[in-house]
Amino acid sequence: MTSFDRAKWDVVVIGGGHNGLVCAALLAKSGRRVLVLEADAEVGGSARTEEFFPGFRASTAHLLNRLHSEVVRALDLKRHGLELSRRPPTPNPSPQGGGGLGGAATTSLMEAARPESLSPLRGGVRSGGISGSTFAPSVALSKNGNPLTLHGAYGEALAGATPAEQSAWKDLRAQLLRYAAILKPFLSRRPPQLGGGSFGDMAALGQAALAVKRLGREDMRDFLRVLLMNVYDLLDEQLTDDRLKGLLAFDAVLGSHLGPRSPTSLLGLYYRLTGESGGAPGAQIVPKGGLGAVVAAIRTAAEHAGVAIRTGAPVAKIVVEKGRAVGVALANGEEIRAGTVVSAINPATTFLALVGAPLLDTGFVRKVKAIRMKGDVAKLNLALDGVPGFAGVEAADLRGRLVIAPSADHVESAFNPAKYGEFSPEPVMEIVLPSLTDPSLAPTGSCVLSANVQYAPYALKEGWETGKPKLLAAVMAQLEAHAPDIGKLVRHAELLTPADIEARYRMPGGHWHHGELQADQMLFSRPVSGWSGYDTPVEGLFLAGAGSHPGGGISGAPGLNAARRILAERRKA
Repeated sequence: MTSFDRAKWDVVVIGGGHNGLVCAALLAKSGRRVLVLEADAEVGGSARTEEFFPGFRASTAHLLNRLHSEVVRALDLKRHGLELSRRPPTPNPSPQGGGGLGGAATTSLMEAARPESLSPLRGGVRSGGISGSTFAPSVALSKNGNPLTLHGAYGEALAGATPAEQSAWKDLRAQLLRYAAILKPFLSRRPPQLGGGSFGDMAALGQAALAVKRLGREDMRDFLRVLLMNVYDLLDEQLTDDRLKGLLAFDAVLGSHLGPRSPTSLLGLYYRLTGESGGAPGAQIVPKGGLGAVVAAIRTAAEHAGVAIRTGAPVAKIVVEKGRAVGVALANGEEIRAGTVVSAINPATTFLALVGAPLLDTGFVRKVKAIRMKGDVAKLNLALDGVPGFAGVEAADLRGRLVIAPSADHVESAFNPAKYGEFSPEPVMEIVLPSLTDPSLAPTGSCVLSANVQYAPYALKEGWETGKPKLLAAVMAQLEAHAPDIGKLVRHAELLTPADIEARYRMPGGHWHHGELQADQMLFSRPVSGWSGYDTPVEGLFLAGAGSHPGGGISGAPGLNAARRILAERRKA
């Protein structure tokens, strides 16, 4: 009999992804005795850093753009090993071209974006962020060697565009940040419960209404006009540069079964801009050690707080007695009792497989079965014999993210085949070279390339056994068009389809967010309407994963909010 068997647990957390670890750590800091059960041999889920070829390591999730500042503060992640290099000064854009970064239109675009609470401090980040973070530039690649680059926290400065386009982007970015700031409070806390009538819920709705009113009459009207708009039309209204429009359209739909012309696709861009890694909205970071380093810091913080972590322990059933969760049964038949059970895995798996439909209301089961969660993103890892050269991209910018999305029309064209279970011969993708930030990820003189490829439908019509080699060929052709001779550097290629991601990480549909992040599956309706507050129809069972509010990304917000909810319920009891 192990120490796990003998212990009496206050809380059992199912799933050792970053949200499960965050929730467990915060509950343990409050004095609870917490056990985390992870089915795999390692914690971290898709954020863990793994070897995909001898000497080469990568994370399936490869960029940090949503890590919640409260998680960083509450768990003191810097003290527990999270390392990020110093933020370079934001360059000044040249009027046109990818070379120099001097010129007249040089002011930081962030200064134009209200509200003040979103502006970073000069020379660092605002209180509560990650000290000394590096904001990865976003480079829109071009086959003709004339890329366009967003520098700083998602475009504080724009290089490679005309002065007129720089001015138009400055205005649009300021507008997007203002509107994202209205939505951000909803994504940072438990969503208000419609019809609940509690003081906190009414206050949250009232604050949002006041924030909209403070925009002013014209801005308020425009906010309401564009809120559920598609991103294509908004970009077409205000910008002319296809490279910039392609980059923004790609970012709005990445990870979702949407094209730029799909209704509500603009919400994806707002969601990105509410992220605050590094203390600034939209900022993106390539952390030292990959995303696995973030997970390692969270795990260390959890263990320091007293959390016990058990790997290789898949849960087969949530034990329910008289309508209340009282523990779990493992696949090996072992039963572990606890006063509270927290599921940080997929909601559908939680209710349909672990609780069981017979114990739940028919209407609730129907809603859970209706959650859309078929992924559209494949992951490519390349082991390279050297650093590839991308046409027109400066060496410093190779440490950021490189995006192949020539125009918004191209992104829409890439989406069209996915509607019918096919993939485009010219896919769009986001590329990172993480070994340039952390050389330990590859042997000396070698390089890791990590790419998110959109669109790769989960249910491929011809099946992935025959389709995977064809998709890999299409992806490599796109890479060759922008990085000539990259094929000669490839020692090994690993392509994970959504079906592979599902199998490897127990992620139904291979979907990043454990459920589409669209208007009808967000906020009050996440994971399903009537149950958006982390509690569930089963007393004593709570949700804390990406399938709950506010969604996926390496943020820790679902785990943070779930812990707060559990502690609030305990105080009431």
